[in-house]
Amino acid sequence: MNVATLLKAKGRAVATAHASTTLLEISVALSERRIGAMVIVDDQGGVIGIVSERDLVRAIASSGQHVLSRPASEFMTRDVTICSLERTIEELMEMMTKGRFRHLPVVENGNLVGIISIGDVVKHHIAEVEMEVSAMRDYLATG
Repeated sequence: MNVATLLKAKGRAVATAHASTTLLEISVALSERRIGAMVIVDDQGGVIGIVSERDLVRAIASSGQHVLSRPASEFMTRDVTICSLERTIEELMEMMTKGRFRHLPVVENGNLVGIISIGDVVKHHIAEVEMEVSAMRDYLATG
């Protein structure tokens, strides 16, 4: 299975914000939407960063709660790993494990078209394993 198929099933909605959005505004949006990261985009919608729950915790731990009034641009992860629609789930698992991150924006022709979380990958992997187990049970029962 590839990213395009996964996005078709889960949807392509992505929570985004601009670099000037405060960390407090991002924190509220993450909480309200029950998500773990917000993609930071420029005026043309291009990915320029990401703010995750980890980034928020690091910012507060290093500088105190007053950082919540500061813009995302000061604390966002700038070196964002992205992927294309053609990537396989196995490639995503490897990328996320090596990079130690849980959210992967999907970009096609320079446009943000979706986001994949580690939860999406795990959910798919579990479904795949359950399908294989079921097929083996059926095979053994009829064999």
